[in-house]
Amino acid sequence: MKIKYLLSVIAIVAITKDSFAQYSQDAIRFSTFQTGSTARIKAVGNAGTAIGGDLSSVSGNPAGLGFFTHSEVSITPEYDNSKISSSFFGQAGKANRGDVNMSNAAIVFYQQLNTARGRDKGKGWLSINYGAGYSRTNNYYENISYGGQNATSSISDYYAGIAKREVAQYGSVNPDGLDGWAYDHVLIDNFGPANNPDSYQSTVNVPVRQLAGISRTGGQSEFNLSMGANYSNKLYIGLGLAITDLRYNSDAAFTESGNANVIENGPSSPFTSTFVQSQTTRGSGFNAKLGLIYKPVQALRLGFVFTTPTFYSIDDSYSEGLATRYTGAASYENHVAQPYQLTYTLRTPLKVAGGASVFIGKYGFITGDVEYIDYTTTHLSSNDSYTADGDNADIKSLYRSTVNLHVGAEINVNSLVYLRGGYSQQGNPFKDRSIGQDTKTVTGGIGLRFGNYFVDATYAHINGKQTIFPYEVGDNSPAAHLNKNNNNGFLTLGYRF
Repeated sequence: MKIKYLLSVIAIVAITKDSFAQYSQDAIRFSTFQTGSTARIKAVGNAGTAIGGDLSSVSGNPAGLGFFTHSEVSITPEYDNSKISSSFFGQAGKANRGDVNMSNAAIVFYQQLNTARGRDKGKGWLSINYGAGYSRTNNYYENISYGGQNATSSISDYYAGIAKREVAQYGSVNPDGLDGWAYDHVLIDNFGPANNPDSYQSTVNVPVRQLAGISRTGGQSEFNLSMGANYSNKLYIGLGLAITDLRYNSDAAFTESGNANVIENGPSSPFTSTFVQSQTTRGSGFNAKLGLIYKPVQALRLGFVFTTPTFYSIDDSYSEGLATRYTGAASYENHVAQPYQLTYTLRTPLKVAGGASVFIGKYGFITGDVEYIDYTTTHLSSNDSYTADGDNADIKSLYRSTVNLHVGAEINVNSLVYLRGGYSQQGNPFKDRSIGQDTKTVTGGIGLRFGNYFVDATYAHINGKQTIFPYEVGDNSPAAHLNKNNNNGFLTLGYRF
């Protein structure tokens, strides 16, 4: 079964004042965040689990803090460029946007532990280091545009479906809901008794011209507090706590133009109708990390990090409106008097990651990570205003567990210059592989060291494909195929002290 994304893949679409559509899509959207990192770790495919000694350890594997022998601070701004190409009934479309954000900022304080006189200073607990930082873990900035001529359905067929359900349950259309608005706009009508659900049908003749525009902003981030300890330069243990922040905004407009028979058996009337939606979501939460790195030999590091589920409290606001204009005739406009508000709690899946890094003397290293996430364990909690049973059932039936892969390498050209490259693949959480594909990232970067100062620059090309459905009308549901490309740049400026 394909999950139908209502217009802009907005999960929270209130069809009527009393009936919210599914929140399960947002639950997965907010569960697919990645580890925030510096430009150096970005350049090696974000494979930082077993490297250690990088400020990304504050937000990644806290055991890596045990490798520091000096205090260190850095800041990493980023530039994100999103390009989305679309195909809708054979017609191509595209939309772009560029944004500047803060990707990572972190500081580590080195604290050497005293050893008893006469004791081997390379044995036992050698240091406990503390870190604090900010990291951006998800980016929602994007514009989407698609359109074409639809010869199989109209969005008014979707409105008629809502009317059938409302009349079957309550005996009439909802005057304050999308079905009632469409009835008032004569996009649907009852061709029979008003209390008969099967009487309600679309008045629109196909083909129709359809155009969708979506603008999204926001992201997810963490404020991290971490500590890592070094035992005999062999075993490194770390703990971390993250306070998380979620901001998501989506504005969508779906416009349809064509001809409608506003009078039964009468002449058709040209019309243009636009359905708009706006969603604002804010949330905060927390998670914790436990990390280990072990060196069986000097050249090999084995890393492991366990990240608990993130527990979110989320406030959501959704509004919608419908405006219709008939050429040379009447026009109509409706919108909700007050946005639909809901507060709910979300538990994201836990994440387990393992990695290995091989250091080749003074020439550099090769590193790789594997992460496991089971999206079916995502859970929404019910409250007095919301019953989550249906959404949780959808999560278990529509989504799956995934494995994320990260590989990369760093080459020491000399004591000043370092070259890096990497690749990562984030698993598609949908069971139905036709809805989306794995997100693939290719990275490259350069690092410069000047005494206690360092500069790292990274370029990342991210590609993913997705299919979205503007509305659901069974087998005739239209599909927009999206090819998403991001070209992002990261710059880390750091200082050791």
